[in-house]
Amino acid sequence: MSKGVVLITGASAGLGEEMARQFAALGYDLALCARRTDRLDALRDELKDRRVSVRRLDVTDDEAVFTVFREFAAEFGRIDRVIVNAGLGKGAPLGSGRWDANRATAMVNFVGALAQTEAALEIFRAQQGGHLVLISSMSALRGMRKSMTTYAATKAGVAAIAEGVRSERIRGVDVSVIYPGYIRSEMNAHVQQKTRFMVDTPTGVRAMVAAIEKRKVKAYVPAWPWVPIGVAMRTLPLSVVRRLA
Repeated sequence: MSKGVVLITGASAGLGEEMARQFAALGYDLALCARRTDRLDALRDELKDRRVSVRRLDVTDDEAVFTVFREFAAEFGRIDRVIVNAGLGKGAPLGSGRWDANRATAMVNFVGALAQTEAALEIFRAQQGGHLVLISSMSALRGMRKSMTTYAATKAGVAAIAEGVRSERIRGVDVSVIYPGYIRSEMNAHVQQKTRFMVDTPTGVRAMVAAIEKRKVKAYVPAWPWVPIGVAMRTLPLSVVRRLA
């Protein structure tokens, strides 16, 4: 018996890979996509107790996003939840000569998320129901400096997409936006292991999955210390916030 079908993008590593494991453990079937199909194949073999389908997807390829989402929906009969997770952490201070890195991050994190949202809602409108989950970041709460500027801006845009869709009140569609704090993943593997408040991947993802299962409108995860930090980030002067990043 399946609890439903969860589609996860960026599922070949990091938070997406661990979310796949934890949703499988909860009894969900999985539609997994990412650029690295060898890792998706290995994950499918690992999760052999559940029905798992995998496809290659580069979320900057608009046509491929719609094709893959539609193929998953046709294969499973329906998609109950779409988690817009694929992301990129490149970045450099604006004006420092690394437009390529900042553009790549903007295309994956924002334009890619927009395409995924469009494709997901096409499915949800047709089946009159579904749960759209967008993975943002605590950095989205305020403008960040230096190499984080573009990344934070894209994640703020992701949160705005979620709020806009929610305000539309589409029949049968729930919308959640998740703001992860410092959770160990491939994207931040270069960050020092002893970074304050950093938690390991399974612990951090467990908090994400719990919030998603509750269909929370928004969630700062793990709740401690990110709920109080989130309040502080939204209210403190920028001169103070800049020292938190």
